[in-house]
Amino acid sequence: MRYWLFKSEPSTWSWEDQVAKGAAGEQWDGVRNYQARNFMREMAVGDLGFFYHSQTEKAVVGVVEVCAAAHPDSTDDSGKWDCVDIRAVEPLKTPVTLEMCRDEPRLKDMVLVNNSRLSVQPVTDAEWQVIRGLGGL
Repeated sequence: MRYWLFKSEPSTWSWEDQVAKGAAGEQWDGVRNYQARNFMREMAVGDLGFFYHSQTEKAVVGVVEVCAAAHPDSTDDSGKWDCVDIRAVEPLKTPVTLEMCRDEPRLKDMVLVNNSRLSVQPVTDAEWQVIRGLGGL
């Protein structure tokens, strides 16, 4: 199993929107960055990820699971873009902010800390455990 982080502006798609989709989940569509797309192509059903609110909140707020492997993005007419489907698993008891991540020495190499603009990114096993702990899980 691998770990990931999915970023979304809460005004566009929030944790609450994700939770409302239930067990069926929702496709993580609209990603138009090659590196992010390629990360989604590496994902397997059952991989877990953090759901991150970008823009104003800038915090990890929940855990999601990949429930469908990479497939064509239904919002793309060109055929270049793929997406995965994700479903909500559990909220963090305490949101873990970008500032908290930057202040945590064990997260100094995390992609989020060093490239906060990438919308889909890998998370190491160690980073996964640190953020879960900071989030009260």
